[in-house]
Amino acid sequence: MARTASALHILVKDKELADDIIGKLKKGAQFDVLAKKHSTCPSGKKGGSIGEFKKGDMVPAFDKICFSGELFTPHLVKTKFGWHVVKVLYRT
Repeated sequence: MARTASALHILVKDKELADDIIGKLKKGAQFDVLAKKHSTCPSGKKGGSIGEFKKGDMVPAFDKICFSGELFTPHLVKTKFGWHVVKVLYRT
């Protein structure tokens, strides 16, 4: 079972924008460009990179996607912070 993961994410306030971002990613848009443009999280300035983290470090819904969701596929996650578009890069 994986104990660490690395992911990119874009944090936005509303689901409609998050859905639009996922649509653009599926059509080939660059994650880092969309993160810099739309993310309200400071990680947006780094292209959405949140680096490597341990299981349990993130809020439960975010953690669940990062440790069980398909790699390299944009996922939509709702947390108390807003809507996240998450792309899991790897697990170790």
